[in-house]
Amino acid sequence: MSSGNQLVPFARGRLPIASMRSVYRVGDVEKRLDKLPQREHETLRATYERMLEKGAERFQVKPSGLPAMEHLYDELPNFGEVLDDVRRQLALCEHSNDALEITPMLLLGPPGIGKTHFAREVAQLLGTGLGFISMSSLTAGWVLSGASSQWKGARPGKVFETLVDGQYANPVMVVDEIDKARGEHAYDPLGALYSLLEHDTAQAFTDEFAEVPIDASQVIWVATANDERCIPEPILNRMNVFEVQAPDRDAARSIARRLYQSIRSRHDWGRQFDPEPPAAVLDRCAQLAPREMRRGWMTAFGNARLDQRGTLEVRDLPEAGARRNPIGFTH
Repeated sequence: MSSGNQLVPFARGRLPIASMRSVYRVGDVEKRLDKLPQREHETLRATYERMLEKGAERFQVKPSGLPAMEHLYDELPNFGEVLDDVRRQLALCEHSNDALEITPMLLLGPPGIGKTHFAREVAQLLGTGLGFISMSSLTAGWVLSGASSQWKGARPGKVFETLVDGQYANPVMVVDEIDKARGEHAYDPLGALYSLLEHDTAQAFTDEFAEVPIDASQVIWVATANDERCIPEPILNRMNVFEVQAPDRDAARSIARRLYQSIRSRHDWGRQFDPEPPAAVLDRCAQLAPREMRRGWMTAFGNARLDQRGTLEVRDLPEAGARRNPIGFTH
C-alpha cells in the first residue's frame, strides 16, 4: 500500500524516492493481542504491543535515477557480472512508478573474495536497510521463520525482526554461507526460503512466533556460498546464480590500492603516511585475500609508526596465509 512519494537521505549524496508500504495489518495484530490470556505469553504480548506502537508502514525506497556505480566496479572488479545484472534491474524501474524489484541472487565463490562486502555495498547503493544471517553459526531451523510461542525461549525469526523493527519494506537480506546451513532433527533452516523467495507467497509470510502475516515480497535477497552442491535445487531455481572468481593480479592490486587510500583518508593519522604505497608493498598486499587486505594494511601502518616511518615496507605486512599464533604456555 503506497501513500505518496517522498525523499529520504541516502549515502553518496543521492536521494532515493520513498513511498510508504504497509508490511502487516494493524487489525490482525489487535485481534491476536485481544485473544492472549492475561498474564501469559509476555514476550508475545510485548511483540504485538511493539508492532502497534511502531505502526505498519515502512519506507519502500528506490534510487531516484540510475545510481552511479563506477566506484563499485572499481572496488569490486571481480563482481562485474553481478553489478551488470543489478544495473539492468535498476534501469527497469527508472522513470516509472514501479517498485524496485531485484531477483534473488546467489554469489558462489571461495572464501574471502568479498561476497559479503558486496551485499553490504548493494544495501548502501539502494539506500535501504540490511539484515544479516550467518548460516554457518546457526543450527536452529526457525532462524528465518521464528519458533512457536508455545516453546520456551521462542522468538520471532530474522525476517520478521528486520521488517518490524527496521525502517524499510525492502531491506537487503543477506543469507551468508547458505551452503553451511544445518538443522536439528526435522527442522530445515532453509525451509522458509521456499515461500520467501517467491514474490506471491512472500506477500503473506507468517512468522511462526507472531502468527501475523507479513509482507516480505519486497525483500532483496543476497545469498553467499562456497559450494552449490549443498544447496537444494528448488532454492537454486529461485535465484540468479553467479560464480564469482578470485580477483586476478591487476584487480587485486587495484583493490589493495583503493583500500590503502581509503584507510589513509579516513584517519587523522593517515596524514603521516605517503599518499601511495611503494610498488613492492602493494604487490605483497595484493597477494592477500580481499577480506585480509584491510587487516593487512592496518598491521602495516601500525608497524611503520612503531618505527616512526611514513613509508610502508614489505616487512610491515603480515605474511600471506599466515596462521594465528597460539597464546599460552608451551611445554
